[in-house]
Amino acid sequence: MALLAQPRLLPAAEPRSRGSVRHLGPNWYATVMGTAIVANAGAALPQQVPGLRALCVTLWALSALMLAALLAARCAHWLRHPDQARRHLLDPAVAPFYGCLAMALLAVGGGTLSVGADVLGSRAALAADVVLWSIGTLIGLVCAAAIPYLMVTRHRVEPGSASPVWLLPVVAPMVSGALGPALAPHLPAGQWREAMLLGCWALFGLSLLATLIMLPLIFSRLIHHGPLPLALTPTLFLVLGPLGQSTTAVNNLADVAPGAVGTPYAGALDAFAVLYGVPVMGFALLWLALSAAMALRAARRGMPFAMPWWGFTFPVGTCVTGAAGLAGHTGLHAFGWLAAGLYVFLVAAWAVTGVRTVRGLLSGALLAAPERV
Repeated sequence: MALLAQPRLLPAAEPRSRGSVRHLGPNWYATVMGTAIVANAGAALPQQVPGLRALCVTLWALSALMLAALLAARCAHWLRHPDQARRHLLDPAVAPFYGCLAMALLAVGGGTLSVGADVLGSRAALAADVVLWSIGTLIGLVCAAAIPYLMVTRHRVEPGSASPVWLLPVVAPMVSGALGPALAPHLPAGQWREAMLLGCWALFGLSLLATLIMLPLIFSRLIHHGPLPLALTPTLFLVLGPLGQSTTAVNNLADVAPGAVGTPYAGALDAFAVLYGVPVMGFALLWLALSAAMALRAARRGMPFAMPWWGFTFPVGTCVTGAAGLAGHTGLHAFGWLAAGLYVFLVAAWAVTGVRTVRGLLSGALLAAPERV
């Protein structure tokens, strides 16, 4: 996600402090998302690989620790540097990253239920997921409404500046819609389960329609103004997020529909999971090819390492879970192998980006004030 998506103009007298939380923006939650999705996607794979479950549990635990550390650091940021925090909210390049907070909470919560139960036990894992899903969903809904409101009323958005980053706040409810179905079987049968199912469908629709508004703006910016700056090129992968996550959502919702709604509706939702998921996954692969080509082009031109590299992780992970869901509903082995292939890429991207991030964090470079441009 974007380290460079920080206020571009700084007061001349502002010190370029290193190792301080002053410039720790909401984009850092992308590290939690990217780590948690490796665990969640690995648990969803149809293939059984020795050691994979242990890897998923380890990465889930790591993501939970990272989330706790970041929540503490971001609280310190707001308490010690409220001026900078307000500046982030009023910067159109930074404000959308508040959607990452919701998605980090949701991703860790989903992993707690799917793999964390191996460590915590089923009851504690369920309780943790309920809390994290509820808080993440609430924050996601607030961001989905508040960030576009700020963009309209307070931000100065230049013509042709549409960015894939704009998708972050509106995709958060889709993550809730994809992970909420896992909680439905734990609710009382009848009204409670039906309300959860239909509520998740509402979250799906909210996010999907908002995404359909954003995508033409993003592609139009690319066509009319050319490639993104080199350091921001990895943000193109963010478009995969709503595509893979919506495919995951329809499959997960179809899985729990028989216990929540009547037979005619459950059958229709099962069919819709395939009729929607297959075309959208096709478009996701097209966008993946375009984004990969642009990333290779940028790499040849000296694309530097920065926080946008975390865009290679979570969005790809949603495509893994989407393909795995389609493999289960269609019985087609090709989707299972697609999920496995994308997962290999995901693990490699996470490892490279994680190592580079730790290196930049230890050196202080990633916490330094951005350069004036």
